Amino acid sequence: MTTSTQSLDRVLALVEERRAEFEEKRHVPRDVIDVFKDAGLYRASAPRRFGGDALPPAEFLRLIERISVVDGSAGWVASFGSSLVYLAALPLDTQAELYADGPDVAFAGGLFPVQPAERVAGAEGGGYRVSGRWRFASGCMGADVLGVGIRTGENKTGEEKAGRPRTAVLRPGQVKIVENWDVIGLRGTGSHDLVVDGVVVPEEWTFVRGSAPTVDEPLYRYPTLPYASQVLAVVGLGVARAALDHVIAQGGRSGYTGAPKPAERAGYRIAAGQAEAQLRSARAFFYEATEEAWATVQAGDPATADQASMLRLASTHLAKTSFEVVRTAYQLGGIDAVADDSPLQRHLRDASVVPQHAFLQEGMYDGAGAVLMGVQPFAGYL
Repeated sequence: MTTSTQSLDRVLALVEERRAEFEEKRHVPRDVIDVFKDAGLYRASAPRRFGGDALPPAEFLRLIERISVVDGSAGWVASFGSSLVYLAALPLDTQAELYADGPDVAFAGGLFPVQPAERVAGAEGGGYRVSGRWRFASGCMGADVLGVGIRTGENKTGEEKAGRPRTAVLRPGQVKIVENWDVIGLRGTGSHDLVVDGVVVPEEWTFVRGSAPTVDEPLYRYPTLPYASQVLAVVGLGVARAALDHVIAQGGRSGYTGAPKPAERAGYRIAAGQAEAQLRSARAFFYEATEEAWATVQAGDPATADQASMLRLASTHLAKTSFEVVRTAYQLGGIDAVADDSPLQRHLRDASVVPQHAFLQEGMYDGAGAVLMGVQPFAGYL
């Protein structure tokens, strides 16, 4: 069940109607998550063998872009419909149990700071006793399963590499959510802390983020960690599109002082034109890199290191450019932009958060430059 135009329209209308509620409550309520599920957003990365859609990345990214034009927080939470690509590294029997009631599974994770976990022996291979507190679990209020990052100290096969913790998968009843998401932007993402106290997680319900999948379908050959950066960067793109569309539409308005309308001012026109070119150029690079990597994995080959690096570079560049475009739009909005009821102040706050994410900070340019010049990038980049 791929997302139809009708079901997406329903999602967009609902998000527009309730986006102020998301901001006030600091999360997207579960009944809205249910509508996202009905639209197919949370089966988008579930394996076809378990009834999912396993959508091509560009198709899913365009859905998140559309939602983010209406509300960045809703787009951010919907973007975790991609996160089931991580769970494709679980044993097949575990995945069969996970999807026993259907492929519409919402997964949220708070992986850092990684916490030590004690090995527990058992008749069926044992598991890990998990305790600790983890940050930034976006979408946790509406999740069906939750992941937390653990360190076992075993590292028998080279897992738990830098930046790739082992993840323990739990049910909501095993986790306490500490509602402490008090921020200026993307307020509706519900990126609260998770607390676990001595829960034993069977080994078959753990996996190393970014490790080899047990499912053999094209989506799971697509670079996992770069995809995780893409679904976040595209939120900034949607927010920037909304901000720029707003100031373009406002070009014909009359000012308070009797000055010429914005569209009659060369400076306003130049800034809008430059911002349009910047945003479209970054968007084109982003989707070009996506389609190139997808063509490779569809043909049955793994994506190359260069392709994976281009995905990360394009994502970082898109997040940065989107924020710059929103700042331009905010400045063009003049004094009206500072009002609480102005969409521009919300766009500015939301867009400012996206490039702050660890996957999208300026250091990613260093990793991309290293790959371009044939030297080893920093650990965890690829």
